[in-house]
Amino acid sequence: MPWKGCGLWRGAMDREDETVKTSQSESVDISVVIPVFNEEQNLVAVHRELTAVLQSLGRSYEIIYVDDGSTDGSYAVLKGLHGAAPDQVKVIRFRRNFGQTAAFTAGFDYAHGAFSVTLDADGQNDPADIPRLLAALEDEDCDIVTGWRVQRQEPLVRRILSAGANWLISRSTSVRVHDRGCSLKAFRSQVVKNMRFYGQLHRFLPELASAVGANVKEVPVNDRARKFGKSKYGAVMRTPRVLLDWVTVLFLLTFFSSPMRLFGSVALVSGGAGVVVGGSLALAKIYNGLIGGWAGFHGYEIGNRPLLLLAILLVVVGVQFLMMGLLGEMIMRTYYEAQGKPIYTVRQILE
Repeated sequence: MPWKGCGLWRGAMDREDETVKTSQSESVDISVVIPVFNEEQNLVAVHRELTAVLQSLGRSYEIIYVDDGSTDGSYAVLKGLHGAAPDQVKVIRFRRNFGQTAAFTAGFDYAHGAFSVTLDADGQNDPADIPRLLAALEDEDCDIVTGWRVQRQEPLVRRILSAGANWLISRSTSVRVHDRGCSLKAFRSQVVKNMRFYGQLHRFLPELASAVGANVKEVPVNDRARKFGKSKYGAVMRTPRVLLDWVTVLFLLTFFSSPMRLFGSVALVSGGAGVVVGGSLALAKIYNGLIGGWAGFHGYEIGNRPLLLLAILLVVVGVQFLMMGLLGEMIMRTYYEAQGKPIYTVRQILE
């Protein structure tokens, strides 16, 4: 079975003896997934708060820490947390830093809860908000609940960049979410189990889930200032990657099942424009021939005009995009038919 987070075979990810091994037969009510990258000083306090909240719910739970290639003492702290509560605490240790998306995906892969909750390990997400997210999630028409940090405790530049990105994404998709960067989210596990994430696509999980009919809610949550360390995923350096992933998401939401709609449209516009430009030049030459005879027809030069080169270029580009659309359609047929992928999703069956 392929490793969902990074495209590698799961068998190649041979875990060390210390890593928790979990039977697929186990089942709990709530799985909490927490990516960890150099958060040695914050882990104990976060775990203490989180455990108190989960125990107060009176439900079975598991906490899955994903060590995303930490270089400090984070893994030693995680081993200690697992040793103190081996039935509730699981640890997945990456061989190197793969990023938040891979960490969340690994957590989903190894989670066995009916509901999955995600949050950061830096202490900025408040575990006390988890009961409200779960209460909203248990509405039968809700599949994902995402936190909205109304009063964000972050630098002004980061808040401005985040607000601009969220506005742009909301305007271009049907999902109206104010804060996609908030890691505090709750899911019905079956929604995320079979999804594939790459790049920074975990930030677009509501959009990707909405493509298969998942309903998304947003709940205001508390945002706290970081006590120790600094952010490991800077907003300025991350912005170009997020924007590129946004383009990918737009394609997946709009043209994934029928790429010819995109490439064919570009082909028609480009090829049509080339035909119009070239045709106008030809008509102009013919018109000059009608009013000036052979001399006028021969004297009206179009062979060395830039417009003729532009017309040829537009037609060639149109043909290329048309071929790309046809190849894309063939690839999608292979994707669905060779792997037996369904073209629909079922929410409920009454028999």
